[in-house]
Amino acid sequence: MESLTHTPNTDHSEWNESYYLCFADPKTNIRGMSRIGFKTNKSEGMAFLFLFFPDGSAAGYHTTEPIVNYNNPFTVGEMKHECLQDGRWQYTFNGTMIAVDNPLNFPEVKTKPELIKGLKDVNLKLSFQSLSEIYEYSKFMTKESLELGKKSGDEHWEQVAHISGDITVDDKKYLLSNVMGQRDHTHGIRDWTGVGNWLYYVVWFNDHLAINPAAIIANDGRLSTGGFLFKDGKNIPLKTIKILEERFDKSGIYPESSVLEIVDWNEDKHLLKGQVGPILPIPFKDKEGESTLIQAFGTFELDGIGGGFGTFETLRRKRK
Repeated sequence: MESLTHTPNTDHSEWNESYYLCFADPKTNIRGMSRIGFKTNKSEGMAFLFLFFPDGSAAGYHTTEPIVNYNNPFTVGEMKHECLQDGRWQYTFNGTMIAVDNPLNFPEVKTKPELIKGLKDVNLKLSFQSLSEIYEYSKFMTKESLELGKKSGDEHWEQVAHISGDITVDDKKYLLSNVMGQRDHTHGIRDWTGVGNWLYYVVWFNDHLAINPAAIIANDGRLSTGGFLFKDGKNIPLKTIKILEERFDKSGIYPESSVLEIVDWNEDKHLLKGQVGPILPIPFKDKEGESTLIQAFGTFELDGIGGGFGTFETLRRKRK
């Protein structure tokens, strides 16, 4: 197990330590993601929980509150991420979430309350049982990739797992049993508007095959890349990622599909094709500019193997 908390090595206001979970159940078509982050240098904690439902609707919870110190269990508002003594993780939420028919509308509900489908009472309790060893990005990244990616964190741990438990939404209960999921833990500067565009996919095929490519695209087109291929119980670092195709809608913000050429540490070449499903955007704005973080799920094909599913996260930056 990695060290769960770290001391900032800078006074940058956007230094933070974050803990993230994503999961998807292709049988029930329930998908979700949660993040807790702590910006120590300005004593701030943030949490979100997003749930995507089979009918295409979604529910969201997002809160920020003053927090001076943080430790395990990591808690902000009604969301809790807890690492247990045996290395498993537990995730709990008991509160109210805002529901929308179209996840794209979620950022507008503050100014357009008519977009709110309703308020949902949600009780979530999920357990995380690891399938893979912990993988840390920076150990296998080039110096150039580390330099380009320095505004997205210093260290970045990932772990594939089975997720089990239940989610009750009003009077409806969804049972999850050994569905695919993944956690991530990052510390360092996370500058949502100062970093270049990025992509971050967590893709599962089965208990023996998953892939997690990540890339930051600099202003001049250079890439900072990282990630791993989980195959037959082993984590294989990704050596290079080439974006062969990225398609967006007319706005240039919302992704539609992508094709990546990936070379792993064994010099094996892979082709990953992705199609975007439901999208929930999170806008950011500060003195450096504006950006939109896309929280989405999609379907994937790896080297001709279909049936892949998982997250399709992108960040699109709008410069002043």
